Amino acid sequence: MKQYLGNNCTVEILPFEKSKQRLITDKLECRGLEDTEDAFFIGDLGDIIHKHKAWVSLLPRIQPFYAVKCNDSPAVLKTLAELGTSFDCASKAEIEKVLKLGVAPSRIIFANPCKQASFIRYARKTHVSMMTFDNEAELHKIKNLYPDAKLVLRVLPPSEFKVQCELGIKFGCHPKDCYHLLKVAKGLGLNVFGVSFHVGSGCEDARAFEAAISVSRKVFDQGLELGFKMTLLDIGGGFPGQQSAPISFREIAAVVKQALAEHFPEESRVRVIAEPGRYFVASAFTLAVNIIAKRVVAREAETSSPGQVASLGEPTKDQEPAYMYYVNDGVYGSFNCLLYDHAHVTASVLQDCEDEQPFTSSIWGPTCDGLDCILQKVLLPELNIGQWLYFEDMGAYTMCAASSFNGMPKPRCHYYAQTETWHTVFPAKPKKLERCICAIPQMKAGHECGDLDMSKLTYIPDDTCTKVDL
Repeated sequence: MKQYLGNNCTVEILPFEKSKQRLITDKLECRGLEDTEDAFFIGDLGDIIHKHKAWVSLLPRIQPFYAVKCNDSPAVLKTLAELGTSFDCASKAEIEKVLKLGVAPSRIIFANPCKQASFIRYARKTHVSMMTFDNEAELHKIKNLYPDAKLVLRVLPPSEFKVQCELGIKFGCHPKDCYHLLKVAKGLGLNVFGVSFHVGSGCEDARAFEAAISVSRKVFDQGLELGFKMTLLDIGGGFPGQQSAPISFREIAAVVKQALAEHFPEESRVRVIAEPGRYFVASAFTLAVNIIAKRVVAREAETSSPGQVASLGEPTKDQEPAYMYYVNDGVYGSFNCLLYDHAHVTASVLQDCEDEQPFTSSIWGPTCDGLDCILQKVLLPELNIGQWLYFEDMGAYTMCAASSFNGMPKPRCHYYAQTETWHTVFPAKPKKLERCICAIPQMKAGHECGDLDMSKLTYIPDDTCTKVDL
């Protein structure tokens, strides 16, 4: 069964759970001849629903504002909107996408500290009033364009903690400069009502949140001292979205709850929000790619980097072969996450080849650029052109930043969810009869059912029908 979500997006509703290998195989079996080799995603919207349930369970006080930039797929946004999630938008286009879903402007934070003027005008026009800032020039811009905006000061958090992507080099006001910035806002008559921070995308140390919340408390108090009605704390993103992450969401949640209890207890009545992105979508998407070309090369045993492909020549009978596989997506497409998100990916073979001998291999994208390398060294059995590889945990910062460089097509996405999970968000609609029989004329003795004149039956509209158990 399939359900239409709008924007040419359908979701396959599965009555029972299937493995990712089975789902990919099923898609391959029903594809047409023209697109039989094209790379594609499968997206488990049920996984997103489960993530939301876990968030509410572990961090019930914190309202998630999903970071649209992480994956702006209409199916993802629609599912999260139906779950009641709010949204972190960084541009006019992202705000437009969310508003078109029927989301109220109050459920959007314009969380870009350095905004284009026309974007601010659009935010004012659409009543998206919450927005961040971290510098004096931005305050003057907002004063001129949206003086009634509800402002959130983005603070630079301590940077000694390991993260996947460091954001402090670009955004955030240093704590020592926050008081001055708040005074400028006060002098301009602007409404600062909260403090935000972002420890960095893909946080690997929960103590980063503890330290940032502590710093935010000090800035919060400075705002109160200057007469601002400070009521909001935004703890940003950085939450892990896959099981292979160095730290679990549960570990971070425990530290966050403890730090909030110390610095922003519930009795303070401060509203706490967050901006999770990869948390919701990373594990929900799997990418399947086709091997479109293959080279056999010599693997030299004695190299400075053991296992690396050292020669592009054919191996002699005394040399161990190595294989170069070319697939139909790469770093200019979905694997841009290797460059921009500092991601690590794992290749799996679709066919069962557990008992086959592994060889040193490398995996390359389809473009003409030598930079287009997905994995420089990986152990794989010998594979053939036309076979499929798949990569799990490919939902965050992948398809949203993909290009069609060299004319390479972007992969399509096929969405699915288990029936029971899906219907917790999108309840099944009972099928209605177009017409209901209200009365049947009596039949004379000796008449067969087939002799019944259907034109003499009396009908009433289905909305007035009542089911009767016989």
